[in-house]
Amino acid sequence: MIQKFALWSIPISIAVLALKLLAWHLTGSVALLSDALESVVNVVAALLAFFAVWVAGKPPDAKHPFGHKKAEYLSAVVEGTLIVLAALLILREAIMALPSPQLHDTPTLGLVVNTLATAINAAWAFMLLRIGRRQSSPALEASAKHIFTDIITSVGVILGLLLALATGWLILDPILAILVALNILWEGWKVIRKSVDGLMDATLSEPDLKAVRSIVEANLGPALEYHDLRGRRSANMIFVEFHLVVEGGMTVAAAHDICDQIEAALKDRFPGSVFVIHLEPDSELHNAV
Repeated sequence: MIQKFALWSIPISIAVLALKLLAWHLTGSVALLSDALESVVNVVAALLAFFAVWVAGKPPDAKHPFGHKKAEYLSAVVEGTLIVLAALLILREAIMALPSPQLHDTPTLGLVVNTLATAINAAWAFMLLRIGRRQSSPALEASAKHIFTDIITSVGVILGLLLALATGWLILDPILAILVALNILWEGWKVIRKSVDGLMDATLSEPDLKAVRSIVEANLGPALEYHDLRGRRSANMIFVEFHLVVEGGMTVAAAHDICDQIEAALKDRFPGSVFVIHLEPDSELHNAV
């Protein structure tokens, strides 16, 4: 499913780009040009996301025993970098247009075309975000959030240009483009920061940790306690390890059964994930969970 949506992002982003370029051609607006430049990044990002999802979907092999999920984080980092690059290009165009802002004779038609492109983007972004969160796909989530910045950009540009046309203050056009660029810079930084956390094996989020602890505690059985729980996320998989303390005289088979019960419950909640349980005798009790 992730690959299918990543693939569909390519023609949709190309269609949106074509509409925005047409809107810029009809209006001559530097703000609409900035909007189109961001959509160029959307096309490249869609290609990257599809490639990353394809690689991430490969099963583990001898060289990559933990799978290829981090390919999605790499894609998201590159996408964040492209967002920043788009913002810098927009800033350049806007600053150059400040001394002599101007619009063509058909701005209304251009705004209608841009509004259509924005509507298509919005529908697709909501779909990508929903699927990305459901499937825990960093690549799809990054693409969706990038498109949302594009939507915010487009709405702001459209409203600003309508105001410029109503008042005759054409200087609003490049000023809008500059504001758009600053917003895109911030969004690009957030995408990069989150993706780098994934590459650097940042700890699980608090909701994930809470879910893991709840499952372990509900399935301890005759075990005495657990401690030193830690974990990390890699796309839609999590990797967790902890120490489980049992009575020193318990048989290996009985202790193994407890581990199997806990692991089965965890895998039911986090399919495809990896859990490592270190067994310890009661001499290792920490007297706290």
